[in-house]
Amino acid sequence: MSVWPAWEVREGEGVTAWFHVRLAFTDGARVDALAVVAEGQVSVEDVRAQPALSLDDLAVFADWIEGPLFEACGAGPAEGGDEPAGSRRARPAWPRGVEGRLLLAQEYRAAQEDGVDPVLAVMCATGHSRRKSLRLIAQARDAGYLTPRHARR
Repeated sequence: MSVWPAWEVREGEGVTAWFHVRLAFTDGARVDALAVVAEGQVSVEDVRAQPALSLDDLAVFADWIEGPLFEACGAGPAEGGDEPAGSRRARPAWPRGVEGRLLLAQEYRAAQEDGVDPVLAVMCATGHSRRKSLRLIAQARDAGYLTPRHARR
């Protein structure tokens, strides 16, 4: 699951924050949503799923995303939470440098062996967008952790 801020509105002491949420599954299914966090409550404004969600799944969708949303905005449900207010990530930071490239290459190769989209696997592991994930994959290739994309003649 990836969560990233869309925008935020401050009114007096209160803050209403909108977040983009993406759930990506190993079988290629995906759910994209626009969610609102205000006063310790989660509301879902827009949901797009490929394939479509059942009514039962849609009914519990807010419960699925509640924890990561509160982590992303640094608050807990109606009680402030233990996270500092500056914490904005839904997952721990991806390591940089050699360690990050090596982990990325391992994720990429494991996805290839499992027969799933390796770029999607990297996106899920890092929490980055497709563009940023492709950039990280290219860096891992340049560092020699992955085979070249095209054979040179």
